[in-house]
Amino acid sequence: MARDKLSAVVGSVTNHTRITLLVMLLLSGVVVAGVTQLDTESQAGADAEAFEDVERIQKAEYVQNQFGGADEEPERSFEMVYVRDDDGNVLSKDSLLSGLRYQRAIHENETVSAALHEDGVTGLSNLVAKRAAGSQNASLNEQIRALSDATPAEVERLVERTLANDPRALRYLPADHEPGETTTTDRRLLVALDADVANDTVDNATAALYRSADERAGGFFVLNAAAWNDYSSHFFGEMVELVVPAALAFILVVLGFAYRDLVDVVVGMVGVVLSVLWMFGLLGWLGVAAGTTSIIPVVLVAGLSIDYGFHVFNRYREQRGEAEGIREPMRRGVTLVATALVLVTVTAAIGFLANLSNPLALIRNLGVAITLGVASALLIFVTVVPALKVGIDGLLERAGIDRHKQALGHGRYLRPLLAKSVTLARRGAPVVLVLALVVGSAGGVAWMDLDEESYQQSDGDVAEWKTQLPDPVGWESHPVPEQSKHVEAVYQPASADAAVQERILVEGAVTDDDALEALRDGVEYVEGTELLVEETDAGAVRSPVTAMHAVAARNDSFAAVLDDADTDGNGVPDRNLERVYDAFYAADSEVASRVVGRDGDEYESLLVTLSLDADYADADSVVTQLADGADRMEGDDRTATVTGSFAINEAVLDEVVGGILSTMVLALAAIVLTLAAVFRYMHGSATLGLVVSVPIALVLGLVIGGMYLLSIPLTLLTALLMSLVIGLGVDYNIHVGDRFADERRAGAGTFEALDAAVTGTGGALLGSTLTSAGAFATITLVPHPQLRSFGAIVVIAMTTAFAVSVLVLPSMLALWDRYVPASVVTTADPTPVPQD
Repeated sequence: MARDKLSAVVGSVTNHTRITLLVMLLLSGVVVAGVTQLDTESQAGADAEAFEDVERIQKAEYVQNQFGGADEEPERSFEMVYVRDDDGNVLSKDSLLSGLRYQRAIHENETVSAALHEDGVTGLSNLVAKRAAGSQNASLNEQIRALSDATPAEVERLVERTLANDPRALRYLPADHEPGETTTTDRRLLVALDADVANDTVDNATAALYRSADERAGGFFVLNAAAWNDYSSHFFGEMVELVVPAALAFILVVLGFAYRDLVDVVVGMVGVVLSVLWMFGLLGWLGVAAGTTSIIPVVLVAGLSIDYGFHVFNRYREQRGEAEGIREPMRRGVTLVATALVLVTVTAAIGFLANLSNPLALIRNLGVAITLGVASALLIFVTVVPALKVGIDGLLERAGIDRHKQALGHGRYLRPLLAKSVTLARRGAPVVLVLALVVGSAGGVAWMDLDEESYQQSDGDVAEWKTQLPDPVGWESHPVPEQSKHVEAVYQPASADAAVQERILVEGAVTDDDALEALRDGVEYVEGTELLVEETDAGAVRSPVTAMHAVAARNDSFAAVLDDADTDGNGVPDRNLERVYDAFYAADSEVASRVVGRDGDEYESLLVTLSLDADYADADSVVTQLADGADRMEGDDRTATVTGSFAINEAVLDEVVGGILSTMVLALAAIVLTLAAVFRYMHGSATLGLVVSVPIALVLGLVIGGMYLLSIPLTLLTALLMSLVIGLGVDYNIHVGDRFADERRAGAGTFEALDAAVTGTGGALLGSTLTSAGAFATITLVPHPQLRSFGAIVVIAMTTAFAVSVLVLPSMLALWDRYVPASVVTTADPTPVPQD
């Protein structure tokens, strides 16, 4: 029989504890050595091939193939250096001189100068200083001397004339700056980097630029990749210092209260630490990346490990009689709980590994990491933990210290409280199921009303009390998030090329007379939304119409064709468009090929490129407004599709969210079949396995309802939890259902078996819920909405799973035992469970 084989394996552990510990110590050394191979790079991207059927991505690939090759490679890229003085005037003589001297320091920095474009560094200080020097060709040193020699009043007049007469000046100032104003709290410099130099050279230059601004007085700062990398490292360190101590403190307090025994707390924590180390070691050997979100599997695996520890220790305490030794009760206890632990591991793995179909590498890696951690916890808690517990308890009892302990859930206050659910099942099981169905359905309906976001952006705000905690726990804020928010509020992109680029692809009957008129209508609609960059050096819209007028300005022949095709004089051709396109290509094929697509002699597409003053926080609204503009460009046999990064991100999110339902259905089906098969094999009843698995759907409904009430959106990361919830939701039900089956097979009646399952196993589940949910609740301390949402969902999942297992499942088991003819009690158990 399966239980006999399992008992023999567990017996070898409890009877040969030293050998077990030695073997596991050596094996742990090998596994944990993989930590040195761990890839800590964050992988948040998506695999393009996973979304190859998404329409917007197909259109974006077409744009790249049809129009991408015609784009000129940029000669330079721009880094922004910002100057900010909230209490002063950055257009003063001292501030402008400081900017010029900073430019000189940049040129003298070999790392930065190696990547500088010939345009170098430009800013309002240069425009003013050249005017002071009386020459637009004045060198940087000449500019510094001229500005130094001028009086503050003269500099103010120079600033006024520069802003009034030089259209380039406003690009360096806030978007709402009035040309006549000679004071402001913000300005910026543009650092031109050569696009032809090696990537390493540019990366080194941006890092040096960040350091130089960060170390310089006068309010200088940059927001380049180096700045954000520094912020990410700082954030991760602060998160670990805040969350880990809080989680450990909470766990130790709960474990101390639940076990009321220092040995069990220590042995349990040894198992937890080993499980986490094994997870990272296996990730290292398998080459699976673990990025900054690795705090999530750490806390989750720690919580599940503690859950395993509660069940092992609790069942051992229940099994040990007053006159018994240690090894035999431990063998019986681990044997009886091992079936549930294996089932929990398998079903959790099914839920977690369902994410292997997810297109996001980060989510796939999280699923693999958690699965490896849970599997490691199973191995550790059926080998190392029992062997270590037997060894230490034996040593203490030989020293005269009694090691008999009361099981959690059998206390004076907790046992009567838990037993009330059995009374509820006895008196009103049908009512309980109807109420559960109503509540779960209401949560499921909330799914349609959940908000969707690609990613929850952090605003950088940190609660004051977190910053006032003693070091190292106290949160030390980093300036980058606040600076970024300030820049987004104050500035527009310095140029069209520096702005977010969104494209609208028009395909089909692009030679119809109304094609360019419709295109103009769509562009005018977008212009009315105030999404576009307002800049002075180039237009924020590049379309076939704007490109045609640019070519017509220098080509009289094409200008004549364009004018002839414009019947209403509004500047947009509205007849003979094929002839216009032919003339356009003849006049300047390079420009024409960037906006009008053709295959041979057939014209098949038009491209509109829009430079937006927007960020990812506004992505959903931006895409909606652009899509409304694209709708106006459509016509008979003509379509228009938004294909920029915002639109693609939205399409990817829709694809991921749309796939959640199928992933959940597959995971649920796999878990239901697994439980049915295992319960049939171990307990002789497949229907019992089905009953145990049904409440997963209720847990899912409750979690979705909780997300709705807490305004937690569906994101690319929280979508992961829909399958994690399945793994977590079935965990507690398995323990209760397996214990119920054991008790019935030992000869207990229906409600007697329920009482043992709910007060015995339910007590362990309560301890597990408190520690695991509490550990994850500490993640909500992190000042980042994405991680707070993740922690909140897991807390909801664990608490609702516990509530369902002790409130709803007993009623289902009571009805199952009443109406299903074949009962598990028909088979005798060679290892009977003693009754209280």
